[in-house]
Amino acid sequence: MCFCISVISLMVVIMGILAEEETAICELLGSPELPLLSKSGDIFIGGAFSVHSQMAASSLSLSDAPDPLICTRVNFREFRFAQTMIFAIEEINNSSSLLPNISIGYKIFDSCGSTLPSTRAAMGLINGQERTFGNTCSGHSTVHAIISHFSTCACLSNRKEHPSFFRTIPSDYYQSRALAQLVKYFGWTWVGAVRSDNDYGNNGMATFIEAATKEGVCVEYSEAIARTASKEQVERVVRVISRGSAKVLVAFLAQNEIDILLEEALSQNLTGLQWVGSESWITAHHLATMKYSGILYGSIGFAIKKAKIVGLQDFLLQVHPSQDPQNHILKEFWEETFGCSFQSSLQETKQCSGSERLRDIKNPFTDVSELRISNNVYKAVYAVAHAMHSMLKCGENNEAVNASCTLKRKPICCFTCINCAVGEISNSTKCSPCPLEYWSNEDHNKCVPKVLEFLSYEETMGTLLTAFSLFGAGLTLVVSFVFFWFRHTPLVKASNSELSFLLLFSLTLCFLCSLTFIGRPTDWSCMLRHVAFGITFALCISCILTKTITVVIAFKARTPVNTVPQCLASYQRMGVVGGTFLQVLVCVVWLALAPPFPHKNTMYAAERIILECNLGSSIGFWVVLGYIGLLAVLCLILAFLARKLPDNFNEAKFITFSMLIFSAVWVTFIPAYVSSPGKFTVAVEIFAILASSFGLLFCIFAPKCYILLLKPERNTKSHMMGRDLQKKH
Repeated sequence: MCFCISVISLMVVIMGILAEEETAICELLGSPELPLLSKSGDIFIGGAFSVHSQMAASSLSLSDAPDPLICTRVNFREFRFAQTMIFAIEEINNSSSLLPNISIGYKIFDSCGSTLPSTRAAMGLINGQERTFGNTCSGHSTVHAIISHFSTCACLSNRKEHPSFFRTIPSDYYQSRALAQLVKYFGWTWVGAVRSDNDYGNNGMATFIEAATKEGVCVEYSEAIARTASKEQVERVVRVISRGSAKVLVAFLAQNEIDILLEEALSQNLTGLQWVGSESWITAHHLATMKYSGILYGSIGFAIKKAKIVGLQDFLLQVHPSQDPQNHILKEFWEETFGCSFQSSLQETKQCSGSERLRDIKNPFTDVSELRISNNVYKAVYAVAHAMHSMLKCGENNEAVNASCTLKRKPICCFTCINCAVGEISNSTKCSPCPLEYWSNEDHNKCVPKVLEFLSYEETMGTLLTAFSLFGAGLTLVVSFVFFWFRHTPLVKASNSELSFLLLFSLTLCFLCSLTFIGRPTDWSCMLRHVAFGITFALCISCILTKTITVVIAFKARTPVNTVPQCLASYQRMGVVGGTFLQVLVCVVWLALAPPFPHKNTMYAAERIILECNLGSSIGFWVVLGYIGLLAVLCLILAFLARKLPDNFNEAKFITFSMLIFSAVWVTFIPAYVSSPGKFTVAVEIFAILASSFGLLFCIFAPKCYILLLKPERNTKSHMMGRDLQKKH
């Protein structure tokens, strides 16, 4: 059975690999393996038992061993295991508390205690009875669980290779260590060892030798016997044992191998040894006979715990071919039990009447005095049933409570649970955090993509800011049209029309550059928004600074206004270009060394991703902003110094007001920008751009538009020059 379970695990891995070949079309070679015993149901449990054996131990001839692939006789003990499985399933099907309204079916295969039949049984359990498997080389088995009743090999504890294997009997790892301690307890420090040449024997003996060495026990020899070993190989092993000086023999053997070894031990008259046996044979009834008493007398070992299974004996005694007339195994069992045949053509054998009674027979099938492995089968079926019951109950309760919560040191489905934290999902045993860009849904059973947050045109705030930006740009164009219409009037000429039109152009760009801050950040938009902001505002403040200098020069000049050098216009252009060029240079260096780029910020808010423009270089941003601030401060100082110019036309006073508003907005902007979360950081920056732009537009141009449109009588040369200048003339 241990071999069969290993084969099943290996086949699962192999078919998983083959399933990756999408173009492969797999077809079963030969006929599909059919179960010996089966019954339909809602849930299927599979089992593999050595229902047939090669030959009875009493008639085994090493010199004329049968073909290992031919299964000849019914193994009554293994057939009892199979019937015990059926008995447990029938008990559960008749239960009103365990899996109510659900029937369990079964499929029992014959492993025959041999490699090839075990492989076929494993394939039958995994693949079902399909002949072709489409393009995945993977069949679709209806079996939901496979009973492992006697798999003690420690190799099956490897969770990587056998992730879905659960034991119903302890691992040989513990038995081997216990045998070492048992030998040490009796003071046997010099022992021999013999083992089965398979995973069961090799792994078990390796653990024993390791543990024995630590206990101070020395192993004189360690020999291996295979079930298919030749007569010469078995003779050699027995000679090694008989010639050895160790009087204690630790035999880690399966029943087939112990039978072979004892037959040869009888022929060589091997006696006088203290045998220490493994669980597979130490309680075997067929060895407790006079035939082997001279060899095995006084043998000790660790036995599997025995138990009583109420109702099993009556169930076994009711087994009869009439239960399933088409099933050949029931007929074989009956024929071998009573030494008869259902075929009338066999003259040498009496014919079975069917009236024979199992109560009159004493054999390993009917003997329930020491149920050890049978109890493992019984417990394994109930373990599967309880697991299925819990799974189904989990599903019902999960739908009722609608919470996949995690259990804190409680059995699964007890529903004494707490909710997983936000950002975590539950897999019924523990809470697992979602990946960085995902978040848990309301039921905490699935990770969903986080919400992406950025200031978009569709949301209310984005729409309002867009509207104000377009309104500001449109209003600036209206002012430009008004100035163009009255371009030949004294007021427009006195306002330095060239600088005024350039200032209005830069204000239009300032309003429009705020639009680059709205929408999903991209590589281009991130670079454009900060560069456009820096250059347009540098152009705007450079125009105002140049205008302020011009006003101061004009009214502080010793000569009359009309005699101010005409070359001043060239200086104005140079001032604007120079002031703007320095900002352009800073922006070019910024973009070349560390340009802004789109960034997914997952640190600020755990439940959402903030799409923002990373500055690339904070120094570059603050240098751009600082340069604009420097121009504004210079402009404010000069305008303040020119505050006592003639009252009728004091443009310096309006520039002073505009710079005070501009400075107040951007001084307030810094703490608000640093402390605002997510998309509100962008909104604060847009608000500062719009507020300062509207401040400049209204403070500088509103008084002039008022005169141009509503007070045309003030739009005269004499009024513009004022009384003081008239006295100069």
